[in-house]
Amino acid sequence: MKKPRIVIPEINQNIQNYMDAVRAAGMEPVAVSLQSEQLPQTYQQEYLDYSEMKVEDYDGLLLPGGGDINPVRYGQENQGSTMVVDVLDKLQFAVLDDFVKSGKPVFGICRGHQVINVYFGGTLIQHLPTSFRHARRLEDPDKVHRCLVNQGSWLAEIYGTEFFHNSAHHQAVDRFGENLVPDSYCPEDGTVEAMHHSILPVYSVQWHPERMCLAWEREDTVNGLPALQFFSRVCMEKMEKRMDDTDHGIMGDRMGL
Repeated sequence: MKKPRIVIPEINQNIQNYMDAVRAAGMEPVAVSLQSEQLPQTYQQEYLDYSEMKVEDYDGLLLPGGGDINPVRYGQENQGSTMVVDVLDKLQFAVLDDFVKSGKPVFGICRGHQVINVYFGGTLIQHLPTSFRHARRLEDPDKVHRCLVNQGSWLAEIYGTEFFHNSAHHQAVDRFGENLVPDSYCPEDGTVEAMHHSILPVYSVQWHPERMCLAWEREDTVNGLPALQFFSRVCMEKMEKRMDDTDHGIMGDRMGL
């Protein structure tokens, strides 16, 4: 059976753990970058240049974690944003636009969660007053905290209405983008931990499921793989529907309908 092909757009970051988790969840990852900004060869990671990417050849988009978005994209001055890389913003917002306009599934992780919110017109808290609950230190592993999940949400179907996950961020969703719905939050400070789009197949989490599975599996959190397997099923359903629609179109043409 054909596996969904998933684009992961990134620049100058080792995304091997994302690619491993995507494969384990039943998908085929394809890293997309800009030719002049690709990773050093020491990472042994091959990239497709964005100029050569055709969205019709892929079944989904995964937006990975990383640094902060330039706040000019949501109409603010820099008030605590760090590690801003404008060329990465340009790449990821362009790829996201391609997939949204095509109606294909999107899954955002950490920075990707925030990119989705900004793309749909939302804003961010540039530095959480309670970042001590969420932000990791470079020398330390991810923080861990509890989240509460809205009943009936896609996330509740996977993990129930309360669970523990990792945390590695200092920014958060502030004003929601258009048609974005919160699915979970940190009960201690209200930080939005997951969302979905009410019309499009777009989902996001503020945490890192790829660092809670496989070699990164940990005892103090849930396993992150089921969240990515959910995304794989969404992509597969959309892929099969497109194939059915194509087959029906071909049969209609042959029958003169």
